[in-house]
Amino acid sequence: MSHSNVSIFIPHIGCPNMCSFCNQRIISGTQTAPTGEDVRQICSQAFNEIKDKKNAEIAFFGGSFTAIENDYMMLLLESVQEFLGEDGFGGIRISTRPDCIDDKILTLLKKYKVTSIELGAQSMQDDVLEANNRGHKSCDVVNASNLIRNYGFELGLQMMVGLYKSSLQDEYDTMRKIIRIHPDTVRIYPVVVLAGTELARFFESGEYVPEPFDTIVGICADMLSEFENNGISVIKCGLHASEGVEGDMVAGYYHPAFRELCESRIYRSLTEQLIIQHKGTDYVGKICFAVNPSCISKALGHKKSNYDYFKSHGIEIKVVADEKVLKYKCELRR
Repeated sequence: MSHSNVSIFIPHIGCPNMCSFCNQRIISGTQTAPTGEDVRQICSQAFNEIKDKKNAEIAFFGGSFTAIENDYMMLLLESVQEFLGEDGFGGIRISTRPDCIDDKILTLLKKYKVTSIELGAQSMQDDVLEANNRGHKSCDVVNASNLIRNYGFELGLQMMVGLYKSSLQDEYDTMRKIIRIHPDTVRIYPVVVLAGTELARFFESGEYVPEPFDTIVGICADMLSEFENNGISVIKCGLHASEGVEGDMVAGYYHPAFRELCESRIYRSLTEQLIIQHKGTDYVGKICFAVNPSCISKALGHKKSNYDYFKSHGIEIKVVADEKVLKYKCELRR
């Protein structure tokens, strides 16, 4: 059963820190905070359009929800209550900072039918968090995650790849630490350098030198595969397409089909392994392999990039469907 969100964006309010990479008004495309009436109008429209309401959540994204001024947070929560319940949406999803979670706030969120909490972990390396002015440590992510789980909420963690002062080893260490926490969901955000941020100044001065785009695609592909293979659903990989992001991007790793690029890379690597294992490193000719029916286009690659890649190396690939093959796996066929 597919899941959907009724997305309500809260621009940068409540956060005690301005992180090096942050310009939430550009990312969300929102300049002003919504009023209670704005929220009700968004929910009312979605209520009439979404049939499977039980598998939909009202989602407050963009700011640190539990760090905003208490009266405004209560206003937002109260504005959506009429759209919840037996015939309404399944609950509320919020995103917040790991150092803005405690027993008191979780008790309140439970009362107002919040069902899912996502934490902006970004990195699990303390020196990287400090360099990017996050204002919290990795232990805060662990502690908040445990609390959220204890209260019965669905737990999501958000991470960023390519942060200032983050090495390639740091990226994989963060992935492994998140896997140990084992959240229900993960969002993978490759860094996008936005105008007006501290990171943009670091980039323009030469202090921040991004890794090549292709390197980050490879890292995110590894993470996507590892998370999914460990039973953690990756619900986002890359920033959503936005004119604001495209127009204000200074550098970084934005692509409107970033996840497709990563999934293509996963299947290219799997295909190469099959060829080497069964045909040898110097093989040329035809090869057929099976994937899950939902993954045929992924195996062929974004805009058939994998097919063209192997064709340029003298190998013609044929992809067939087999429901028994798991996602992000492939099997040789004779």
